[in-house]
Amino acid sequence: MIATLQLIGFLVVFVVLALLMFFRKLPALIALPLMAVLTALLGGVRGADLLHHVIGGGAVRLHTAYTVAIFGGMLSFLLQKSGVAEQLIKNGAELAGDRPWSVGLIMLLLIAMLFTTLGGLGAIIMVATIVLPIMASVGFSSLTIAGIFLIGINLGGILNPGNWALYIDVLKLDIPTIRSFALVLFAICLLMALAFLTLELRREGHKLELKKPLRYGLLIAVCTIFLGWGWQQLQPLTVWKFIWRTIGAGFRSTLLLAALLLAGRILFDLARKWSGRERHMSRIVWYAYLTPVVPLLLILIFKIHFVTAFIAGLFYGFVVTWRKGSINMLSQAIIEGGASVMPAVVLMMGIGMLLTAIIGPGGDWSALNGGAEWPVLAFLKPVMVEIIPSSPWLYVLVFTLLAPLSLYRGPLNVWGMGYGMAAIMLASGALPAAAIMGLLISVGQIQGICDPTNTQNVWIANELHLDVQEILWRTLPYVWVVSALGLTAAAFLFF
Repeated sequence: MIATLQLIGFLVVFVVLALLMFFRKLPALIALPLMAVLTALLGGVRGADLLHHVIGGGAVRLHTAYTVAIFGGMLSFLLQKSGVAEQLIKNGAELAGDRPWSVGLIMLLLIAMLFTTLGGLGAIIMVATIVLPIMASVGFSSLTIAGIFLIGINLGGILNPGNWALYIDVLKLDIPTIRSFALVLFAICLLMALAFLTLELRREGHKLELKKPLRYGLLIAVCTIFLGWGWQQLQPLTVWKFIWRTIGAGFRSTLLLAALLLAGRILFDLARKWSGRERHMSRIVWYAYLTPVVPLLLILIFKIHFVTAFIAGLFYGFVVTWRKGSINMLSQAIIEGGASVMPAVVLMMGIGMLLTAIIGPGGDWSALNGGAEWPVLAFLKPVMVEIIPSSPWLYVLVFTLLAPLSLYRGPLNVWGMGYGMAAIMLASGALPAAAIMGLLISVGQIQGICDPTNTQNVWIANELHLDVQEILWRTLPYVWVVSALGLTAAAFLFF
């Protein structure tokens, strides 16, 4: 009887707080810590355990993830204030000319590249004020502009190392596992983006050649998927393993040589500026456009620590955009860029509290309590084992059908209750950690592009004079397919 009342209590807390977030009566910043405290109390966690572990320890549980977010915000702010992001998009628009499909594709790829590093509503607004008029000028409808822009942000987010830090912290995965799946999903999402661009432009009456997007899309997708799982497939074969490593070493050596040559060019240009021979002190040089990809390359290829990679990107951006007042601009980037991500940092603190409330603080607590399991986890584990699909095809079918639960801060929304659910799934042992990561990233595409509670969706709908629900219904059919294909890839790779 007591167990039944506990289960009902958990469900009531979950449903009530989910509905409050759904109807925007209570922000997730408040709802998640509240859910953590109520969940812990219902599970029998009291006194010092609640205050010390759930609230105190939970708030810093994801410290790595939000430290990365803070440095990412600094780099984002530097890109905005230095003019690099703005000039990059303008150059792309000039390259595309007045051909709608080409303009759409270049805008999509530029947005994606920028948001492998950029983040936050400030960066979104800055990029949007440049991109939106360019697409409108070649005849795109407001809904198509909104879709392309949001899909581009999401494409970049898939490869944004800052987003991977949470999976490392929560699920204890390594970078190669996350990278392999992220590249596969990037290819799938890129194909969807090309389909969206092509079909929506045809709907608007633009005459388009369908062979071009199909050819480009398939080529990029095949190359990206090969990069993602090629290593895993070739690893058991000694000869191919040797060849793969040789190519990788050669590629890294080439990059190092290119970096040395680039460093020489940067020093030469800086010497000209400081000597007064360069008149155009504020001119953006071509290699400044590499700033957004510097952290990505350092992490993916040279396996540099996340924070170190972002600091390197910040230093690189500062040097290559050097002009009068650059030190003040860097100081602003450090202070205001860090402050710009504080909503996300506070949200991660709430997620950390919820994680601790569900799965406990870790080995120290267990050791002090005679090896006992955390009370909430001990109660929920057998329940979750019964309802979580454990076969690969049920995994794909069930979570494809449930994918819209990532909307409105629902149970599969990583910025809502998603990581709490992930913690329960992981602790129950019903799914491998990598499969949980694949699940969250796949269904997270719906949240990232379609969710009307996203600040970027609300802002862009207001800017384009749309109802935010219109964006949801126009993009959902495309993105739901991406979620299904992502889940299928995760089932193939991780089961």
